[in-house]
Amino acid sequence: MPGRIEGKVAVVIGAGKGIGRSISQTLAREGAKVLVVSLHEETAGMTAELIKKAGWVAVPVRADISKADDMERVANKALDMFGGIHILCQNAGIFPPVLLENMTERDWDSVHSTNLRGTFLAVKACLPTMKKQQYGKIVLTSSITGPRVGFPGMSHYGASKAGMTGFIKSAAIELARYNITINSVEPGEILTEGMKALTSEEDMKRLAESIPMKRLGEPVDIAYATLFLASDESKYITGQSIIVDGGIVLPESKTALI
Repeated sequence: MPGRIEGKVAVVIGAGKGIGRSISQTLAREGAKVLVVSLHEETAGMTAELIKKAGWVAVPVRADISKADDMERVANKALDMFGGIHILCQNAGIFPPVLLENMTERDWDSVHSTNLRGTFLAVKACLPTMKKQQYGKIVLTSSITGPRVGFPGMSHYGASKAGMTGFIKSAAIELARYNITINSVEPGEILTEGMKALTSEEDMKRLAESIPMKRLGEPVDIAYATLFLASDESKYITGQSIIVDGGIVLPESKTALI
């Protein structure tokens, strides 16, 4: 039923395409006013325009999640435009593959600066408003890679996502007294622009065969889980993660797949 977050203000970071764009559109369709945040002005504008064309409310903002000043500016923009911040969806993340033996300190720091440090900066920037409201729903886009499984070339990425899991556990305890929840969604193999750029059609077919549901996920699959955690339907859930992966983490071995 439409209107599950009617009248709420949502800040969606990493909203320029893929999962973030789908989250923005889904939240807007359910009644939220959305601040669409992307590293690139063009992609932020494209997402906001799609939302506005559908008759919903969105404002684009260019910002770098790894910079504290940018996150403060985002929080202030939400207050100036919409008067509050009820929902924060942190979806920004990078995953440049590099094997451990070839990984540089710069490779490691770049991924952690965006994925993990950026998460901290985004939450911290929005926190004063949420505390003042005595209300907040924070939803992070994590991954099964790191918290649940590993993949060659993704040790920096996996460590950053596992770090997000640890972050929400302690943050949830701190924020509970202010009626603020913080949870995450852990996507499996989702057919985004990033996956298409890194994976061949043949590899994607083989990947689908390793998933019990025999298909890759879609960005909207993550958006629906995010919507649940951003709505009051999840008001008694905090410090938790929802796996959205078509069952890929379940098989004990390939022989378990039928």
